Amino acid sequence: MTINLSREEARAILSKPKRPKYGNVKVTIDGHTFDSRKEGDRYLVLKAKEKAGEISHLDVQPKFKLLINGSALKYESGRQAVYIADFAYFDPSIGKRIVEDVKSPATKTPLYKLKKALVEKIYPAVKIIEI
Repeated sequence: MTINLSREEARAILSKPKRPKYGNVKVTIDGHTFDSRKEGDRYLVLKAKEKAGEISHLDVQPKFKLLINGSALKYESGRQAVYIADFAYFDPSIGKRIVEDVKSPATKTPLYKLKKALVEKIYPAVKIIEI
């Protein structure tokens, strides 16, 4: 049996959005798009802490360049390799900058683990906390 579809019908079938790889639902809060509700919820907690004066200098999705012997690590395409954390902020109670990444067991991939290790080695003052 052969089924004939018009171009529009075929596009409608093929253009259905795929389910996210980890089943997450993206959310947008204050103009920031977060990869999951869990990440969005953590942002709201950190914003409240910043407003209360418990933390300062909240940064959303800070980037860390990956380097080897001071030279930029690049992909074959020539693009700079970077690690993008979820949040960074200053905690005056301990006098340090904190870097956080919201993770589930499924998102702790080998690539994530490698990038985390590289960032912590390249930037000795940075310790990534998984939430």
